[in-house]
Amino acid sequence: MASSEANNTDLARAEILWKSADTLRGQIDAAEYKHVVLGLLFLKYISDSFEARRDELKAELEADGINGLQLESLLESRDEYTAERVFWVPPEARWQNLQNQAARANIATLIDDAILAVERDNPGLKGKLPRDYARRGIAPEKTKGLIDLIANIGFKDDRARARDTLGRVYEYFLGNFAKAEGKLGGEFFTPRCIVRLLVEMLEPYEGRVYDPCCGSAGMFVQSERFVEAHGGQKTDISIFGQESNPTTWRLAHMNLAIRGIEANLGAQPADSFLRNLHPDLKADYILANPPFNISDWSGNLLADDVRWRFRTPPVGNANFAWIQHFIHHLAPPNGRGGGVAGFVMANGSLSSGAGGEGEIRQRIVEADLVECIVALPAQLFLTTGIPACLWFLTRDKTGRNLKHGGRNRGSETLFIDARKLGTMQTRTLRVLTGGDDGESKLADGTGDPKPDSDIGRIIYAYRQWRGEPAPAWWDEAQHGAWAYRDILGFCKAEMIAGIGKHGFVLTPGRYVGAEAQEDDGEPFAEKYPRLLAELEQSFGEGERLMAVVRERLKAVGDAE
Repeated sequence: MASSEANNTDLARAEILWKSADTLRGQIDAAEYKHVVLGLLFLKYISDSFEARRDELKAELEADGINGLQLESLLESRDEYTAERVFWVPPEARWQNLQNQAARANIATLIDDAILAVERDNPGLKGKLPRDYARRGIAPEKTKGLIDLIANIGFKDDRARARDTLGRVYEYFLGNFAKAEGKLGGEFFTPRCIVRLLVEMLEPYEGRVYDPCCGSAGMFVQSERFVEAHGGQKTDISIFGQESNPTTWRLAHMNLAIRGIEANLGAQPADSFLRNLHPDLKADYILANPPFNISDWSGNLLADDVRWRFRTPPVGNANFAWIQHFIHHLAPPNGRGGGVAGFVMANGSLSSGAGGEGEIRQRIVEADLVECIVALPAQLFLTTGIPACLWFLTRDKTGRNLKHGGRNRGSETLFIDARKLGTMQTRTLRVLTGGDDGESKLADGTGDPKPDSDIGRIIYAYRQWRGEPAPAWWDEAQHGAWAYRDILGFCKAEMIAGIGKHGFVLTPGRYVGAEAQEDDGEPFAEKYPRLLAELEQSFGEGERLMAVVRERLKAVGDAE
């Protein structure tokens, strides 16, 4: 099956399951129901993977002439499964066993026992799965209905295909739960197009990847995809993360486990400011979407923290605490660029001077750490209308660029104004094209977005500015010369001195200018009187309508 066809099938299946499952939800909040559904999906996946491996093993053993009690014994040998990176599923946790008992009044307790057994026999999952079905008080008939629905999703294809299927279903559910939960959903889910843009800009081919507010681990999943799409192996990158919300921390572990991704998210959930679980980590890549404008981040307890290299951030806003936390964890310059970071921030971080934020921003710019700023269009996020932007920082611009065959961009920052990009997916949600697996992605196996997609326009302008060599598929006759140039209204490279003239405000609109308007060819001598006449006509129509409104209001008053 072609990739796009498979994706469409998986998403159609996920949509049907979502609509069906949502009808069973009843009075359960989406925040609660999320863990019920995703926990069962995880159980179904590992059980199907186990059964698929069991079928393979049985065929192998029978071909070798093994049968009877010896065959049964080997089919229950845990090593035969874990050696193939398949979770060992004890008998009481196998899906068929649960489905056979789904009508029992104590089915929620049986699910809890099954998950406990999975954790017991797979130490890497211990304490990382939802184990409170009985406590949630869901009616047994609703639980049975959900089990019957999930039973219709099969994960017994080849294991790579099964992981992809569940991954897309999981991602679809996370996005829909984020919509249903409103503001709180943003704590665990970053829109896929934003994650894709961050990853394509940073190009994490190998090294240590870190996200100190990792939510459901979408940054890590996309980083793995990038490596594999460009011919690398999962083992080329090491993943480190942290998440303070216990339930979201479990979601992240499940999200990674279903894809076979190993990560160090700490032994337990913890706040990155108060309890930094990776204090000595110096990361090659940092990708993050921290919560915006948080006021209760315990800044009053951290006034002298070693991370505040550029100044203690204000206690009333965590934005520059996050930014300095990222800088603290970047690998130092090493002749090949050192660490790089890409993260989402509220637009206020680009211009605010409150609480010393302007001074912190100035010092970061003067340290030549700001590589690129991207202004994002509105309505990209499911749960907030706060205008957002992307920051890209690097410890060594020159070394990073030269490593990729680029040019020296020291003391220079690229500003990209992408506010006019994006396509409305729904009445309230916008997406950047190029962030999916569909038509805006190249079909030649490179995994690169098309140049005319939204993400393509941004990343290729950035890569050209850095001086990277053109990709092998780039056709100058079709796509234009592979060379950076400032584009009025879209992108502009500016030196630190030029940024200083703007008071170290980093809002891209200040630098890129206004896009040139196409001349309609109408002479001004003709256009001005025409526009004036249209304006007078509009004034007249407004006065007429106002008179009608007054007359009708008077009639209502007289009737009373």
